[in-house]
Amino acid sequence: MGARVLVVEDEPTLRDTLEYNLTRQGYQVRTAADGLSALEMARRERPDLIVLDIMLPGLDGFEVCRILRQEMSVPVLMLTAKTDEVDKVVGLEVGADDYITKPFSMRELLARIKAMLRRERLIREELAAEHERIEEREEMAPRPLTFGDLTIDTARGEVLCQGEPLHLKPKEYELLVFLARNRGIVLSRDLIMQRVWGWDYIGSSRTVDVHIRWLRQKIEPDPAHPTRIVTVRGMGYRFEG
Repeated sequence: MGARVLVVEDEPTLRDTLEYNLTRQGYQVRTAADGLSALEMARRERPDLIVLDIMLPGLDGFEVCRILRQEMSVPVLMLTAKTDEVDKVVGLEVGADDYITKPFSMRELLARIKAMLRRERLIREELAAEHERIEEREEMAPRPLTFGDLTIDTARGEVLCQGEPLHLKPKEYELLVFLARNRGIVLSRDLIMQRVWGWDYIGSSRTVDVHIRWLRQKIEPDPAHPTRIVTVRGMGYRFEG
């Protein structure tokens, strides 16, 4: 079966044209004519890609994209009749992966959709491969895990710092164990979220940042200048021990 594509466009002729051409390419196409219907259908259908017009009745495309980004990581290709660069920048800032300006050629639109779906597939394959590598490392990881005055005893489910037990919330503990078992490896926020919170977790990557900050307050000698959990700008976090 082809990839699932949701087309959100309020102009009937263009919506039908997009549906016809995408269906001919083998995609499973669903359509919506307004922002609220688009959100409802995206939540229900879980499409592989969304073609999203900016000018929609009710919620506009910017708001639809912003809400979707808080709930799922589906690629979004934005359609805009405007050539103003501000609109393009706003679209990217709220979470769109690409945009195309009306009028556009159907060939270019189809090429962009194909490229976006290919990128998404490669990312998922790389994540799956990284999961396998991590699982192998976790099986070989020594227990307890000791890093100077920090000890993580996974058998007992406790953490000691300078010989004193730390009171960690469940997710703080899971996050620390995951980081520690992958010491020295840069881990992206998305990977951390999937491994610690699970694939079905609905929330933003800011959840990871908040829990990292809480952990630093408990295990870092100087939380303002962390040396155990290091931020790698533009990439994620690395546990140094």
